[in-house]
Amino acid sequence: MFDEKTQQGLKHYVYMLLDPKDNIPFYVGKGVNNRVFNHLNCALTELDTSSVKYDKIREIIGNGQIVKHVIIRHGLSESEAFQIEASLIDTLAYCGILLSNIVGGHNSIEKGLMTSEEIIRHYNSQPLNQIGADCVLININETYKRGNETNPIYQATKEIWLISKWKLPQIKYVLSEYRGLIVEVFEVENWYPKQRLKNKTIDKEQNIKVQIEVTGYGFNGVVALDEVRNLYINKSVAHTKKRGAAQAIRYNL
Repeated sequence: MFDEKTQQGLKHYVYMLLDPKDNIPFYVGKGVNNRVFNHLNCALTELDTSSVKYDKIREIIGNGQIVKHVIIRHGLSESEAFQIEASLIDTLAYCGILLSNIVGGHNSIEKGLMTSEEIIRHYNSQPLNQIGADCVLININETYKRGNETNPIYQATKEIWLISKWKLPQIKYVLSEYRGLIVEVFEVENWYPKQRLKNKTIDKEQNIKVQIEVTGYGFNGVVALDEVRNLYINKSVAHTKKRGAAQAIRYNL
């Protein structure tokens, strides 16, 4: 723990928690005082609470090792800490390091890491305030591997989504949304069922979850005709998203 004099000098700071066996970070955060150590304390005292972060900490302790606490920057304002935290989360995720952070950093949608092509689209995008009744908006942040070809976007968009079966006949177009931008529009040729795993909470008080198999849906399709595609492509929906929102499917804005 930091003593009182150290806490006063630190001000706001950004930190990482690392696995000592390979020095790979598994959590990035910001805080003041002894925030960096709180995760360890909670993991060891709140044994009924399970999360990727806590489970990793318990695994390290169980192996007889000590979680590494690294301060990245200190003496910061709160605003500076927000920006550095977000930059680290975006960069590590882009490099393939899976963090246990539940959500991205502050402004990770509007100002987060982007390729040069995405930057051009971002600064030339117009806000999209409405989509057709025959459209569904699917967020592919978790499935899309960056590239400027259509096929990777299609593969990231086509499956597997928990959509009500009765809605499927109404959906003619799928809008692929990545980091607040519509990056492609597909016309659906047919839908098909496919099994997937879903987390189910069986005890809210103790936050106990299990995985169950459910039926989701994917689609076969093609890039929409220009008369439809041009209504949505490169338009921004970032202004309609709340910070921390993790909704993968939307039918309206």
